[in-house]
Amino acid sequence: MVLVIFCSQLTNIGKIAPSILALNLSKNIFNILLRNLPPKSNFQGNNGLAAKTGKANFDIAEWIIIHLLESVINSQCYLTVLCKTSTARKSLFHFWKQNLNIGRAQLYLIDAKKHFQATVDACLLVVDLSAKSCKQSAIVYSSLSDRKNILYEFGLREGEAIANLTNYAKYKYLDGYSCYKWRSGIKHDAAKVMELSLKEGKLSNGFGETVEIEETYLYPLLKSSDIGNGRSIAKKYVIITQKSLQDNTKEIKIHAPKTWDYLSNYSTILDNRKSSIYKNKPRFSIFGIGQYSFSQWKVAISSLYKNLNFSLVHPSDRKPTMLDDTCYFISFDSRSPAEYWVNCLNSEECQEFLKSLIFFDAKRVVNVDILMRINLKKLGDYDIL
Repeated sequence: MVLVIFCSQLTNIGKIAPSILALNLSKNIFNILLRNLPPKSNFQGNNGLAAKTGKANFDIAEWIIIHLLESVINSQCYLTVLCKTSTARKSLFHFWKQNLNIGRAQLYLIDAKKHFQATVDACLLVVDLSAKSCKQSAIVYSSLSDRKNILYEFGLREGEAIANLTNYAKYKYLDGYSCYKWRSGIKHDAAKVMELSLKEGKLSNGFGETVEIEETYLYPLLKSSDIGNGRSIAKKYVIITQKSLQDNTKEIKIHAPKTWDYLSNYSTILDNRKSSIYKNKPRFSIFGIGQYSFSQWKVAISSLYKNLNFSLVHPSDRKPTMLDDTCYFISFDSRSPAEYWVNCLNSEECQEFLKSLIFFDAKRVVNVDILMRINLKKLGDYDIL
């Protein structure tokens, strides 16, 4: 939901309601608001892969703010919007990335839990459309009543999103390109079937049923909650049906008939997974799998936790440990380089650099784009590679 206000002046943010002079929505946008369903279009220019991986997820509030700003971009007024902080930020980046001058932007954080009983990061976005400036940044204040103490300033630098411009200036030298490829973990979209727990020597699935299968396709698994909380001992196992996306899964029937029968018993669930990534793929396929998945040593981080802790992932029972798809990792064939780089990545230097890039109100705090920006050549001794 968004609350939109147009006004000619903004003398006191804390008493904004009396300042409302007009709510000037076009008939078209007003009708769209009533329907809560705007026409679908790729207005942000995302590619097909972005749509499949969730990067292009649709946000109606973002769409509304962007179109409202487009309709008044040449006006001499203020546009104020009560919305999620992430929505305000994404809307501003939409214009900045196109080098469109929409005026001076400010965000005033709001305690949504206190005022609206909503557990979400919210703000009042204020755009002064009369203050034309080439500055591609916005100042964030702690509250509606505080217009003196700046929390931080975010913006665009050389086409890249920066969460804290002041801190980024200190650690900009680490911004570059990673010499390692960061990968995401295994995606299967059927946790109750594919992930098994070991209790008293017996495997059980998410339905509480005992499972008797071969060890051939069974691997130890660490989930995002394990990595985020510093746990390195796998308590779960996962069925890995392929070593590459092209593998024919029918071989499971030959090498591990019990495993094939188990998967077949849950074929209704596995064959009806909603994601399009499984379409026209071998039966019981998984995603996010490759040679890198089977490296014995990994350095991993959870995408969901705010502590930015990198963990050393080691093999278990002589098998490589797998990670779920909310984790990112780089892989190694031996322990020594893995230990070296986990220490470098957990250093204060790297942590502060990452904090300057990361928007902590995002659903996934860490993403692969941010990780690929860590210049490991400057962070550590590149010769160890």
